[in-house]
Amino acid sequence: MKTEYFTPATISAKSRELLEAIPAKRSLSHSRFEPARAALIILDMQRYFLDPGSHAFVPSAAAILPGVLGLAGVFREKGQPVVLTRHLNTHENAGAMTEWWADLIREDDPASEIVAELDDPDAIRIEKSQYDAFHKTGLEQHLRSLDITQVVIAGVLTHLCCETTARSAFMRGFKVFFAVDGTATYHEDFHRATLLNLCHGFVVPVRVNDIRVIVESLED
Repeated sequence: MKTEYFTPATISAKSRELLEAIPAKRSLSHSRFEPARAALIILDMQRYFLDPGSHAFVPSAAAILPGVLGLAGVFREKGQPVVLTRHLNTHENAGAMTEWWADLIREDDPASEIVAELDDPDAIRIEKSQYDAFHKTGLEQHLRSLDITQVVIAGVLTHLCCETTARSAFMRGFKVFFAVDGTATYHEDFHRATLLNLCHGFVVPVRVNDIRVIVESLED
């Protein structure tokens, strides 16, 4: 069951409502976001999930795209890392995912490509085979080499790859900021449940524009 719980017209009000409804243990106003030590991780914004003709289409993904694009732009402008992940599978590396999903996202499938709007040649590109973008990838090493201690999570799907990567980042010692209106999934219940769980002990929930303003203030 899929619902379009974010639309361009409603995303601002809906994300505010979600943020206010969640009893987060940490808020942006009480948690120091350090843009000079932060990276933006954008998960799986691939045609497979953003093309309306795909069976895996996320109806709310189009609504988050402008905000994610803007955030990526300001991170890039200020010289802070932007990570783009691309989910790809073979039968050999899919593992238990083959039991859950009808097909695999293969490298030779045009739908596996990151959407053109986000396809930044200067971004750090990570190919992953599981929900967790840190699992058997060089992501942690990339971030450590750049002296990154904080990450902002955006992309799809909120309750699968975004949530799992946020937890994994936390377990590796990164401070995690989770974009309420920069992530999307198939149903509002999934989105809300992820926020409820993560905000109790893993992440600081944020809205894209609030993070963007802080990054924009970073001195060149």
